[in-house]
Amino acid sequence: MRGVRRSTFAAALAVLVAAAPAGAVIRPQKGMAGVRLGMTQSQMRGVLGEPTRVKQGENDFGPFTQFVYPHSIAVTFQGNRRVTGIITRGRTEKTERGVGVGSSETAVRRKVGHVHCETISGSHMCHVGSFRAGHRVTVFLISKTGIVVSVTVGFVLD
Repeated sequence: MRGVRRSTFAAALAVLVAAAPAGAVIRPQKGMAGVRLGMTQSQMRGVLGEPTRVKQGENDFGPFTQFVYPHSIAVTFQGNRRVTGIITRGRTEKTERGVGVGSSETAVRRKVGHVHCETISGSHMCHVGSFRAGHRVTVFLISKTGIVVSVTVGFVLD
């Protein structure tokens, strides 16, 4: 079971990499910066506008496109059709209770509902949701000093 969780987590993070406008809200299990999981590329562009950079490639799950925006936000389209992941490394996006990059693990534990904190494959994180294929997961990646360094909202791919 532990090996499956590690590979699932690694796959989820491999697909999701960093981007959103100032004052944006992180909505665990739904989206952030006004972008929702499942949106089309045109719907997402209607919210965030033109990206500063577009990356295209292929991984173990097939083709993907990633739109990178200011404020350290990236939106990933695994399969190139719908939003499968959103990640931020910027401090402008926070949950409604004020949790985001720069928050302490203690704040995540106190202010994010249904959160579980653990170390998987050497990465310490707090997450909402299950690392099972097709499920939504929100990951607050925690540094060695106990501070959130990124927040990802996405679908688990395998």
